[in-house]
Amino acid sequence: MTIALNHPLNPKAEIPLYSPQGNECALFESAWTRQLPVLLKGPTGCGKTRFVHHMAARLGLPVSTVSCHDDLTAADLTGRYLLKGGETVWVDGPLTRAVRNGGVCYLDEIVEARKDVAVVLHPLTDDRRILPLERTGEILEAQSAFMVVVSYNPGYQNLMKALKPSTRQRFISIEFDFLPREKEIATVAIESGLPEGKVAPLVDLARRLRNLKGQDLEEGVSTRLLIYCATLVDAGMPVSDAVRAAIIEPLTDDADVKAALLEVAKATLA
Repeated sequence: MTIALNHPLNPKAEIPLYSPQGNECALFESAWTRQLPVLLKGPTGCGKTRFVHHMAARLGLPVSTVSCHDDLTAADLTGRYLLKGGETVWVDGPLTRAVRNGGVCYLDEIVEARKDVAVVLHPLTDDRRILPLERTGEILEAQSAFMVVVSYNPGYQNLMKALKPSTRQRFISIEFDFLPREKEIATVAIESGLPEGKVAPLVDLARRLRNLKGQDLEEGVSTRLLIYCATLVDAGMPVSDAVRAAIIEPLTDDADVKAALLEVAKATLA
């Protein structure tokens, strides 16, 4: 069944800036029209969350974003009974609200959540598209405009936090990476206000530091950090101070590694 795109739930949403890397926009839109769940995978800060908000705004859909963590439970998503005014009332969680009303429920870094979170998604990510609520006895059928999207960073997980094949295979998957050099320069310049000529060396530094991932660094420099750095430079901060505060310090606490990264920065920005 195809869902008409001319009945948005959130028609006044502003569309966040997003620079496509490939055909991900068409893939996402096709997934939504065909009621397919989507899994986004890629390094931290490469634009996965921005992409979700961009596409939701394009489609006129509200977004409920859940940042997953070790203590996140299925009840945090579905809802629970709470005391209000001396009475016990049921309060929907973000997933249940999206199922009832339509819109995108986005679970960021799904592997960080407890295992019961993935399990509660299973009946919503096959042809049933239902959400059983054991506490209330309800079985909710998802609205036609409901969509579940999850993301994770496959390069930053261990055996204890890998996404199970039984969960992965319930989603179509879109892989993300950092933008090509020229696109990243343009994106950082637009977001920060710093001219492209001054952004280019910062992007070149980030690309060099990303090559150290898995050696001295657990993660590479995200586009988000580049925008922070460029924003500081545009505000008048010396480049060296901005690089230290927005790039070097967030990457590591190891004094020797920081010293080595600063040397790379000096050589690149000279």
